[in-house]
Amino acid sequence: MEFSLLGSAAIGVACLYGTLWWEARRGNVLECSRSLWDIALTAAVVGVFAGRIGAMIGDGVNPITNPADVLIVRAGVATGWASLAALATAAWLGRRELWPVFDGLAAASLAGLAGWHAGCLTRNACLGSPADLPWAMTQPDSSVSRHPVELYAALTFAIAAVGIAAWRKRRLPPPGVPAAMTLVVAGAVRLATEPLRPSLGTGPVGWYAAAVVVGAAILGWRVSQRSGGAGRPLHSP
Repeated sequence: MEFSLLGSAAIGVACLYGTLWWEARRGNVLECSRSLWDIALTAAVVGVFAGRIGAMIGDGVNPITNPADVLIVRAGVATGWASLAALATAAWLGRRELWPVFDGLAAASLAGLAGWHAGCLTRNACLGSPADLPWAMTQPDSSVSRHPVELYAALTFAIAAVGIAAWRKRRLPPPGVPAAMTLVVAGAVRLATEPLRPSLGTGPVGWYAAAVVVGAAILGWRVSQRSGGAGRPLHSP
């Protein structure tokens, strides 16, 4: 029994909160009627538990007869179901100001993903396929150096989070565009790092591809709506 994935989730939530706080100090968070932190925290918690239950069902474990296994994480979290549950929860809580809420959470969400992946350091699960590079890492009981693939993902997500925050600060993108770009980045980073993972072929690649496709479709749609909407405030009246 171990709680290491919950530790990674805690790091991710801390990064999410830190980014929201940082953006608020820079005047970069939209003034929605609902607290972005409340929405984000609720969505994250629902997502983790939904993903955990999805993983249990996928492994043939009944969550009703084994409720303790929902908290005592042994087999991970189903990424796709966790993401869907988190997005659905955020959409429901922010339904009256959907795009402002999603845009306000864009950079923070990527920072949260960066923290989740960086949490691999707490559970000794950062390494992927073999590599002969100066920054390759080895496990204590192995002589084979490997790509720190989880740290690659964490670093990329962190850079993307800073980039989107800076972009939103300097420009006024059409409503929904930052959120759509975040969805594209989330899927693309996982697709790009998947070949370096030891679980190649068993990861939820379809979910990552779907995120890229859906995000790109939303991006195109929102950009096409810019005509007649440029310069309008992004929060609801």
